[in-house]
Amino acid sequence: MAVTQQFARVAPDHLECCRATALDSPDADPGWDPPVDDTLDTDWALGGLLRYCRARVPDPGLTALLERVIDGDPGGDIGFLDHPGFYDGIDGPPRILSPAAVSDICRALDRVDLDDVLSGLPADPAEAAVACGFGGFKGDVRAYPARHFTATRDFFRSAALLGICMLVWRD
Repeated sequence: MAVTQQFARVAPDHLECCRATALDSPDADPGWDPPVDDTLDTDWALGGLLRYCRARVPDPGLTALLERVIDGDPGGDIGFLDHPGFYDGIDGPPRILSPAAVSDICRALDRVDLDDVLSGLPADPAEAAVACGFGGFKGDVRAYPARHFTATRDFFRSAALLGICMLVWRD
């Protein structure tokens, strides 16, 4: 099973409700069940885009941005979400991006010229797939990370407009 990148938009007061639920639950289940519209699964596309950028795009700022999008920020008092009811435990527990961080990331994502970033992708589909870590990928290698990057940017933009947090994790 592939590890996929997950995002959830969440209001700080909802996190507090989950914290209270976890404290009251015999098995510390936070009762996490966000609306489908407030979650985003970007499959493994962003990890592939990051791999490609690390190897072929000489822009440490872009690499740092993608790492922050994928990994979240350290800290944040959300240990109550480290529960099998939230994620499957394949990777580290969820991390949080504060509303201010979401806003900063949103502005940075809006400045990324993805066509320029992907312009160095090899023309040969098999080579392009390898460059992104998608060995054996069938389909349009350029369109796959582009589609998920655009969805991520739009998701962050809506969270920034609402002034809410973002949870990030891999399942």
